[in-house]
Amino acid sequence: MSARKEALAVLTACRVRGAWADAALGTHLKGLSPADAGLCSRIVYGVIQNETLLDFYLSQFCSQKLDRLQPPLADVLRIGAYQILFLDRVPDSAAVHTSVELARSAGRGQAAGLVNAVLRRLCREKGALPAIPDRDEAKYLSIRYSHPKWLVKRLLALLGREGAEAFLANSNNQPSAAAQVNTCRCSAEEAAKVLESEGVRTAAHPWLPDCLFLLGTGDLERLQAFQNGMIYIQDPAARLAVLAAELRPESRVLDVCAAPGGKSFAAAIAMGDRGEIVSCDLHENKLKRIQEGAARLDLTSIRTEAADGRDFRKEWKDTFDLVLVDAPCSGLGILRKKPDIRRKKADSLFPLPVVQSAILENAARYVRPGGTLLYSTCTILPEENEEVTGAFLGTHPEFSRERFTLPGPIGQVEGHTTLWPHLHDTDGFYICRMTRRI
Repeated sequence: MSARKEALAVLTACRVRGAWADAALGTHLKGLSPADAGLCSRIVYGVIQNETLLDFYLSQFCSQKLDRLQPPLADVLRIGAYQILFLDRVPDSAAVHTSVELARSAGRGQAAGLVNAVLRRLCREKGALPAIPDRDEAKYLSIRYSHPKWLVKRLLALLGREGAEAFLANSNNQPSAAAQVNTCRCSAEEAAKVLESEGVRTAAHPWLPDCLFLLGTGDLERLQAFQNGMIYIQDPAARLAVLAAELRPESRVLDVCAAPGGKSFAAAIAMGDRGEIVSCDLHENKLKRIQEGAARLDLTSIRTEAADGRDFRKEWKDTFDLVLVDAPCSGLGILRKKPDIRRKKADSLFPLPVVQSAILENAARYVRPGGTLLYSTCTILPEENEEVTGAFLGTHPEFSRERFTLPGPIGQVEGHTTLWPHLHDTDGFYICRMTRRI
């Protein structure tokens, strides 16, 4: 019961206080057994990933509209429905019973009968559920995969029906954790051996060297391999962005929007920890995380600076071999890791290209002649990606896109590329490499 009770608490925190699911889970998983922690996480992410679909089915069997139910009854119903429809190892009777008890423990005992009736009917009819109306393609996909209709329309325009549906289905998957090996300290084989000794199953990434997929990890930060600085957690896409820069030892690097530090770590390792990396963020608490990560990995080439990417620092003008701009973005490329992002409204994204362009304009002034400016985001929308870099290049003839090569199926890239989760098994990610000629 505790796993479901904590799951309800997390969903309530997300809905009422605007908390992010991963952060709220970090608080509510404490004290749970590994099995209960796993079930709690699965329920939370499953409900958020499938909320529109769950609501569609529940609305067929509930006489009251879900959005008019007293909080948190709608989430109690969603928790029960998710277990009935998606979790084969949870008996239907257990899903119903625990949901009724959950309603009572949440102070909604008078609604226990409603919860019982709705979920029992769902159990009886789950083999012949009502069909989702498919006359409107975008609406059908929005309900089927629980993504906002505005995003579905954008994906249909970008990818077509087959590609859009593949992206949406992939966004409802839970990816394996990816660890990058700190080759300044050990080899991938040595890291895998230590991880395996701790009961973690590892699999080498099929085409990205020194990258391991981790299975059965539990709390990653408790692992000896993590604590000893043998690995750090980073999606392959973020490391590929650094590889696109083709860094050499002794380079001087500025990471403009560095927190939580993964690209700075990747850059330091790529240079054999020989050179200088200035990692920036606005907030001291985020800089502290970068410092702690660098110390754990024993990377001495990294130093931190509190800086706003839009404010010019005269002392940095024309002095860096590489300037990394991992711009703040909509995050639509990481929906499978942060399903909460799908709740964003379309109009909340409109200001982002303005901010991204301002940071890119300012950061470009720090690149030395012959140096590299690398722009990246974890989104797949052209207005945050190629439209930003295209507009920048249109007013900065001293810069041009430069060809680069990445491993595996990506290969040679003509200046910029978008990585897609359903095609590359990475985060959705945009990478653009530009060179300052004069």
